[in-house]
Amino acid sequence: MNRRQFLQFNALTLASASLGYAASGMSEHNMKNMMNMPMTHNMGAMNMGDIDTSFIQFAPDNTRLLNRKVFLSGENLAPLKLLENESKEKNFFRASIIIAESEKEFVKGKKTLCFTYNGLVPGPKIEVYEGDTVEILVKNKLKEATTIHWHGLPVSPEQDGNPHDPILPNRERIYRFKLPENSAGTYWYHPHPHYLTSKQVARGLAGVFVVKAKKDVLSHLKEQDLMISDLRLDEKAQIPENTLSDWVDGREGEFVLINGQFQPQIICNEIQRIRIYNCCAARYLNLRIQGAEFILVGTDGGLLEQAQTLKEIYLNPASRVEVLIKPTQKGKFKLESLYYNRNKMLTKESQNSLVLADISLQYTLNEFPQTLRKFEPLKPPKAFKEIIMSEANMVAMQGLNDNNEKEIKTALVSMFQLNGKSFDIKRTDLYSKLNEVEEWVIINDSDMDHPFHIHGTQFELISSKLNGIVTKAPFRSLRDTINVRPNEEVRLRMVQNFKGIRMYHCHILEHEDLGMMGSLEVQ
Repeated sequence: MNRRQFLQFNALTLASASLGYAASGMSEHNMKNMMNMPMTHNMGAMNMGDIDTSFIQFAPDNTRLLNRKVFLSGENLAPLKLLENESKEKNFFRASIIIAESEKEFVKGKKTLCFTYNGLVPGPKIEVYEGDTVEILVKNKLKEATTIHWHGLPVSPEQDGNPHDPILPNRERIYRFKLPENSAGTYWYHPHPHYLTSKQVARGLAGVFVVKAKKDVLSHLKEQDLMISDLRLDEKAQIPENTLSDWVDGREGEFVLINGQFQPQIICNEIQRIRIYNCCAARYLNLRIQGAEFILVGTDGGLLEQAQTLKEIYLNPASRVEVLIKPTQKGKFKLESLYYNRNKMLTKESQNSLVLADISLQYTLNEFPQTLRKFEPLKPPKAFKEIIMSEANMVAMQGLNDNNEKEIKTALVSMFQLNGKSFDIKRTDLYSKLNEVEEWVIINDSDMDHPFHIHGTQFELISSKLNGIVTKAPFRSLRDTINVRPNEEVRLRMVQNFKGIRMYHCHILEHEDLGMMGSLEVQ
């Protein structure tokens, strides 16, 4: 879609109805750039009667945001609470998770109603080892369906929390899977119900999942988790519905949290293996510490072959890394996220950096292992697939009733597409053969960055192509989520090791809910 043909707000004044956030000591969503743009809309051959738009809700026009001055900040970073292993059996992890509405005090004296795993935001950390069998009883106490998706983990489709397998309200199910050797890595878990993923994550449902090796070259180091999420609160400290720009651009909460805390103090008195998670629905992170360098040692799927020294760490939504921090001097510094332009459609924003935390580094790092693991040689692909990410060409939206919310919602659910289609849970889009090496080319034929994620496997980046220039992957690593810039092609190599239905989608969660997702059947 050419965004200059996207929205003409003289025909679509929902901006005033759904984007009426007034800041209370905070920056407003800048809506001026949303006006006077021509809007077109093409619903193609879709049957409008078959489209469910009831999940799309908009915040009231009088919603005011919380003043950041009243948010708790500056406290020492607390470690994530561990999910207790109820099993005494060796190599067996058994636990229970209750998903429910609970109150949490982010602001002193005010209770925020959240969705929680075992009453916690973020959810409890799950820590297991390669070779372990994991069995988790999940009870859904919400008033709506949910699932738990074990993001990035090599588990079978029927255990992976697909939207096809909802846990209905007041029901329960057991997820059970065995983690294979060479699966050590930094993962996370979150809901994946049809249409409701972005809402449930925004309300608090996310937790980290670490698979450890019995022994690796860094297993002697103390570890620390930095789980980064974001949160929006209104002046009553409640979590409001999305605005229109949230649905189109992806929701970014104004409070960026680490382990559920706002601008905490992080203390590092020794060399640590630090796992960093981007658990935001749509926020991109570009991390920097003025007085230090990052030694990148791992990505989504575990350790790299060779450590990489970087000034900045880039994380698109859902990505994770493992790093060592190398101070250039001892002292206290700011952990910042530098501005990254992801080409939003509706939100004009200042190019400012965010301060995420203060970090105290009281050690020196002179030596570290350069070789971290050995990768098997890449096997040649036997099959090829192409995924085109697009924003639908919209035609003839002029003349809409100014406040016809139904028509607006219908336009939204046809906007974000893969290979020219919006997601249909009854449709299978692609087929793959079990254990067959495939090469996927992901093409972003749109005006906005989109992070691509596929379930059940890790892939290697082979190359990217932008403006006619092909760039080979700078190092070998395993990932399950990768950003694709406008007009970029990325070439990925992967293999699926379980039969069944797998999802692939944009991991801006609002785009996923709006239909930027497909189904792959492994046979």
